[in-house]
Amino acid sequence: MKENILISLKDIVVEFDGQRILKGINLDIHDEEFVTFLGPSGCGKTTTLRIIGGFVEPSAGDIFFDGKKINGMPPYKRNVNTVFQRYALFPHLNVFDNVAFGLNIKKMDKKLIAQKVKEMLKLVGLVGFENRNINQLSGGQQQRVAIARALVNEPKGLLLDEPLGALDLKLRKEMQTELMRIQKSLKITFIYVTHDQEEALTMSDRVVVMKDGEIQQIGTPQDIYNEPKNAFVADFIGESNIIDGVMYEDFEVEFAGQAFKCVDKGFAENERVDVVIRPEDIIVGDYETSPISGEVESVVFKGVHYEITVDAHGYKWLIHSTQSQAVGAHIGMNVRPEDIHIMKKMEA
Repeated sequence: MKENILISLKDIVVEFDGQRILKGINLDIHDEEFVTFLGPSGCGKTTTLRIIGGFVEPSAGDIFFDGKKINGMPPYKRNVNTVFQRYALFPHLNVFDNVAFGLNIKKMDKKLIAQKVKEMLKLVGLVGFENRNINQLSGGQQQRVAIARALVNEPKGLLLDEPLGALDLKLRKEMQTELMRIQKSLKITFIYVTHDQEEALTMSDRVVVMKDGEIQQIGTPQDIYNEPKNAFVADFIGESNIIDGVMYEDFEVEFAGQAFKCVDKGFAENERVDVVIRPEDIIVGDYETSPISGEVESVVFKGVHYEITVDAHGYKWLIHSTQSQAVGAHIGMNVRPEDIHIMKKMEA
């Protein structure tokens, strides 16, 4: 990935009918990077994408592309193309003509158009489909046509707004792999919108987690999962146990009625905090000698692990373990210092 910045959003604010949709977004996106906007419905991720594409103008703030301010520039003049969830293909045109549409608008030489379309169809695995009617294609094939049509114009960035949302699970997985391959092959910037955490973690160089029109955290998938900045990120990315705690002092926290060593510091003495522990990080042990103990309420087999719910100290703990437990059994739980994540209390 190159370090030069392709797109910069500076203090972007968007208001519709007096409601603030984006609340001062600041973000740099690098050339050749795969960036994913992730968050729940209504968090502002699609609006941010549309700001970059030129479909929405910010109420305040500036957009820069390759170092040049592009506020007010119409979408067709921006060096980015968009693939929508509803692929917006032309049903009266065949595959070839759909892909060639933008090139024909530019009145490009017919031989060059044919060459470029052929290259794109090869890239997306649709060689031999040139004369196929759009309505004869599966959802996955239609999506590949939409991607080819966007890429044939050789944009520096491709914007993808939940493009896999209409596909079944197996096809989604296949297309995730395909999109990663295409992005690496073409060495262009992909900016992707999804509410699917697994999709974001699988595909991205960096993930931008959003909530209520604000960026909560930006980082690699590993950073986002292993070192969430707050309880919202921890809860939204994967599954977490989020427990009330008190930070006695640096490297020592109390929760579930016990004091634990941790690796966090910089909190006030006796500050109330959120303690985040991933289900796979809980160590099941002896009921009498473990610092936390409780009763198994349910056990669900998930294929690669058992999902175990334990009632302990007024909290329903979630454990992921390769070892099953009997419902009603009393078990102990422990956790290593490096697997205890301390968060500032979220503001109400």
